[in-house]
Amino acid sequence: MRDRIRTASTLLRIGLAAGRATPGDRLRWWGLFGAAAAVAFVVLASVATVATFDGRETRADARGPVVTFGKGVPLLYRMGADAVGSRPVSLVFVRPLTADAPVPAGVTRWPEPGEVLLSPELIRTGTGEGILTRYGRFAGTVTTDGLVTPSERIAYVRVADEAPRNDRRWLPVSGFGSNGAATGEMVDQPAVSSPLLALWALTGLPALALTVVAARVGSGTRDRRSSLLQALGGTWRHRMGVNIGEAAVPAALGTVTALVPYAGASVHSTRLAPTGYILDDRDVWGAWPMAAVAAVVSLVVVLAVVVGTHRVHRDGTSTRPTSFGDRVPAWRLGLCGAGVALVLTSQYLPRKAQLFVFTSGTVVMWAFLSSVVALLTRRLGSSVADSGRRKGHPGRLIGGRWTHAHPGVVVRLALAMVIGIGIVAQMQVWTSRLGVHSQAAAATHQRIKDTVIEVTPSSMTAARTGRFRSSLPAGAVLLSRTFHDPGPPRDPWVTVGGTCRDLRVLRVRCHGGATTPTGGNAQVEEMRRWYGNLRFEPVPRFSVKPDSTQSLLVVTSAPGELAEVKQAAFTLPNPPVQVEALGGNWLGSSRSRLSNWIQLFGITGILFVLGAGAVSAAAEFVRIRHALAPLSVLTGRRRVFRSVAAWHLTAPLLIATVVTGAVTAWHSVFFIALVQEGSVSWTVLAAGVSACAAVSLAVGLLGARAAAREAERWRPTAD
Repeated sequence: MRDRIRTASTLLRIGLAAGRATPGDRLRWWGLFGAAAAVAFVVLASVATVATFDGRETRADARGPVVTFGKGVPLLYRMGADAVGSRPVSLVFVRPLTADAPVPAGVTRWPEPGEVLLSPELIRTGTGEGILTRYGRFAGTVTTDGLVTPSERIAYVRVADEAPRNDRRWLPVSGFGSNGAATGEMVDQPAVSSPLLALWALTGLPALALTVVAARVGSGTRDRRSSLLQALGGTWRHRMGVNIGEAAVPAALGTVTALVPYAGASVHSTRLAPTGYILDDRDVWGAWPMAAVAAVVSLVVVLAVVVGTHRVHRDGTSTRPTSFGDRVPAWRLGLCGAGVALVLTSQYLPRKAQLFVFTSGTVVMWAFLSSVVALLTRRLGSSVADSGRRKGHPGRLIGGRWTHAHPGVVVRLALAMVIGIGIVAQMQVWTSRLGVHSQAAAATHQRIKDTVIEVTPSSMTAARTGRFRSSLPAGAVLLSRTFHDPGPPRDPWVTVGGTCRDLRVLRVRCHGGATTPTGGNAQVEEMRRWYGNLRFEPVPRFSVKPDSTQSLLVVTSAPGELAEVKQAAFTLPNPPVQVEALGGNWLGSSRSRLSNWIQLFGITGILFVLGAGAVSAAAEFVRIRHALAPLSVLTGRRRVFRSVAAWHLTAPLLIATVVTGAVTAWHSVFFIALVQEGSVSWTVLAAGVSACAAVSLAVGLLGARAAAREAERWRPTAD
């Protein structure tokens, strides 16, 4: 046992010394440092995500209303919605019926009738829109114990009169602490698997790609060392000890560095741009034990990648390592095919499993597509070498043979471009899918601003409607909107009613009991876009029943009066459920906000991909300049450097770009057909392919330049 420990210690010291003396050691050191930090960052982000979801559910349960239908109900409770800018606001209307009516977490006492409690974030973002007086008199703030996240926008509004008994939206509540009632931001919260899947697909995969690339920097020297250990009778354990010793220091320091932002988020709530979400430090702090374990696991993963990418034949009959220097492993091609198969078969699975299987297949396909490219370029390299030999072209001969003999170089160089194009395409497709209705709402807002406002009341008598009309801004008209659905074979329609004087503002003529739209009114055209079949009806006075078929419309004479309309609506004795501009619920919908999270994950992943590409290209420049330098003596010409670099670097990367562009186009179209939403931006795809083509040319030119400069200083040595 003591001998084993002594041997392991010796091998680790050999690895530590090798890390300081291997060609390109500084590049690999920083590459492993960045890769370990990237992997740990993603793993710790996953821990923070799980902890945040657990904390949100705990705080949501503490304030969840307990609905009862017994006698002696102490509190009536109703949900509503609003928006500040494009950000949604959760409203809770309450009517205490007893002096000791229960209060939820975050609320010490109910305010007086006509008063309101606001969350700190709502006060911060809504002060410019008059949020302190919109729902009533400001009476205090909701503490963080009653917020699922510090960035939540929520208001508790105590109505000024009794709640109508025939309105079923008022819930009788006996207390708080229900784990089945979703309120505030929890109403549309997705499962924790959704953000984790997006995080690892858009950020985790690039981090692992960076790890693979960094592990193989300077692999030639490392492979020869593995062969020597094999020839001396060393086992995989001995080789593992040396490889771990060489990579342990930068990997450990990178992992510790990733703990710094986690530590910052655990002591101070952090706002995540561009989402606006505030990460609660209490959740992150409580997950420190899990984070410590996760950091160790991420370090083990990085070291496992280092060990796994430097292997030799296990049969002991050969001292040559099983690296990409010989061939592309068949299992990598099989995994790429398995990823494509998962993508193709996802359409035949149940709806809930389709997206998960599709995303999993996508990750596997992008991870191993570069190996398929390497196989194609390896075969191309043999043909190019034969052509160069027949025509006496030294650059083509050498470049073709290098490409055939070292397909792993192509894999590492193409990996960053393949994953980068895939991430950019997926970001564009997901953003278009999540923003179809949001784009329509934005177009409506651009054409008519907020001059058409929908008011969804709980109940409005004719007298209360008249009071609301008198509180509207000057020049505004009040209309009723009623949805009719007679069922097949007749199509549904929407009736807009109002006085003839108000209808004339919309260029609708009244004659007798009928109306005739004359056309030319922009507000009416936008209503048709959203409501479909639209009819008008002269109604001198109207009331609104507390159901989902009726609501009110306010048409203002000028934009920018939405805040005044909300002030008039929400300060009514029995406030409405929702007040928003036409299509406004899509401007701040949860689906449109998801695009911000995709941008956050995608941009982070692209940064990791750029790091992988930079490390891979720099490592290849180091290798090619040393290998090509002696050719100047044999050929006497500098053109050979450009020729070899073009056939060995530029040509394979251009092939990778073309293959990746074709696969990305197919994959994006297939995804849209699967979810039946979104669109492909061929401009974005073309820009990505063009950028990668330019990078391919730049890598070849820079590689040739590095070799030419090294040739000027090269002298024969006894190595």
